[in-house]
Amino acid sequence: MEPYELSLAAAADAIRARRLSPVELVDSVLDRIEEAEPHLGAYVTVTAEQARRAAAYAEQEAARGRWRGPLHGIPMGLKDLIDVAGMATTASSRVRAEHRATADSTVAARLGAAGAILLGKTHTHEFAFGLTTPQTRNAWDRGRVAGGSSGGSAVAVASGTATFALGTDTGGSIRVPAALNGVVGLKPTYGLVPRHGVTSLSWSLDHVGPITRTVEDAALVLATLGGHDPRDPASLSVPAADYRPGADTDLTGLRVGLPRSYYFDHVHPQVETAVRNAIGQLEALGAQLVEVDIPMTRYIRATQWGLMVPEAGAYHEAGLRTVPELYQEDVRILLEASEMMSAGDYLRAQRSRTLMRAEWSRMLEEVDVIAAPGVPMTAVGAAEETVTWPDGTIESVSDAYVRLCAPANITGVPALTVPVGHDAAGMPIGMQLLGRPLGEPTLLRVGHAYEQTQPARALATAA
Repeated sequence: MEPYELSLAAAADAIRARRLSPVELVDSVLDRIEEAEPHLGAYVTVTAEQARRAAAYAEQEAARGRWRGPLHGIPMGLKDLIDVAGMATTASSRVRAEHRATADSTVAARLGAAGAILLGKTHTHEFAFGLTTPQTRNAWDRGRVAGGSSGGSAVAVASGTATFALGTDTGGSIRVPAALNGVVGLKPTYGLVPRHGVTSLSWSLDHVGPITRTVEDAALVLATLGGHDPRDPASLSVPAADYRPGADTDLTGLRVGLPRSYYFDHVHPQVETAVRNAIGQLEALGAQLVEVDIPMTRYIRATQWGLMVPEAGAYHEAGLRTVPELYQEDVRILLEASEMMSAGDYLRAQRSRTLMRAEWSRMLEEVDVIAAPGVPMTAVGAAEETVTWPDGTIESVSDAYVRLCAPANITGVPALTVPVGHDAAGMPIGMQLLGRPLGEPTLLRVGHAYEQTQPARALATAA
C-alpha cells in the first residue's frame, strides 16, 4: 500500500510511531495529484512547494518528539470558500479572480495549529450554489457528476489526492458529493464548527465539516474543528471534544428510526436495497428499529429554497448589480430569482423552519438516530439535467440531490453519510444517519460500528 492510500487514522499512527514521515506522506500524495488531477479536476490550485516545506517542518518536530496530535503531518484540501492568509479564495468564480485572503479562517487556523498540511484549494460549484461541481469529474467515472457543491473535496479524498478535506453544506453540499464518490461526509450540528472566514451561501443554513475515508477519520478532524468562536454569531458555546468512536460494535439498546415517509419516496431501487441492507446490519449489531413519520414533508422544499435563495441574493447583491456577466448562468439566474421573493416569503420560510425544528425535536425523542438514503440515486451523467421516476415524475438533478439532505440543514441537526455499497454500474451508494443536536458522538459511533463490519474500501480508480 502506498502512503497516499492510508486513512488519516492509519497515517497518524504511522507518523507517531515513526514508521512514516510527513515528508514521505506528502510526497506520495503530491505524486498522486500529479497522476490523477489532470483527469479529475478536483483542485483550483495546488500549493506543492508550500506543502513540502510544511512537511519538512512537521518531520523536524516529530524528530524532536513534538507531536501535535493525530493531524500532525497529514495532507489536506480545503474547499475554495475557506480563507487561508495570502491565498486566493476564488469560490470557483470569475467574480473572485482578484481576491486574496488577509487572514486565516477559524477552521484553517485550527487545522494548521494541529499540524495538518495544506495541499491546495478544491473546487466548488460556483459560490457553492449548485449540486454538481461541473469543473470536477466523479472519482469513479469521469463521465459522471462529482456532486456538489464540495465536489472537489470529495473527489480529492476518494481518489487519494488528499488524506482528508473540508467542505461546506447548505443543502447537502458535503453529503451529496461524499455519497456520490464513496467517502464519508459529516455535516455537524449548526453552530458547532465556526464559519468565520468562510464565504457564505446562506448564513442560516451554512455548515463546515470534514470529508474523509472513514468515520474514525471524520471524528479526528471534527475534534480539531469544534469549539466556540465569538466571531461567528451562530457559534455554539460548546468546548472542543474528543469524538473518536471506540472499537465496540455492539449497538444493543440503540433505537434507529426507519422512516415510513419521505426518505424512501422516489429513490432508485438499488439505492433503497443497499441502504435497507445496511440498516439491517445495524439491527444485527443489536439496534432496535423503530418506524417514524417524518414531519412536515410537504414544506421541506419550499422552506429550503425560501431561506437559501433570499439569503444568497442578499450576500451577492452588490456583485449582481456591478458584474452580473462574471457569474455562471445557472448561478446568476438563481440570484436574480431572489429579487422576486418578498419579505413575506422569507418570513414564512423562517416560521416553517421553527415549526419543523420543534416537530423534529419531538420525533428524535423516540429514537437515537434516523437511518435513510443520503441521495436518491447515484451519480448521473455530466450532461443529464433531469431524472424521471417510474411514476412519471420528472425532477431536476439538483432538486433530487438536495431533497433528502435539506431537512438536516433546515433543522440544524447533525448528519453523517457513510458508503454502503455500489450499484450495478459500480457507482457508490451512501446511507445517511441523522441525530439530535450535538449528537455527533452517537452518529459517529453508529457509523463506525457499521463500517467495522464491512471490508476495507478501496480508493476510486477513474483517474
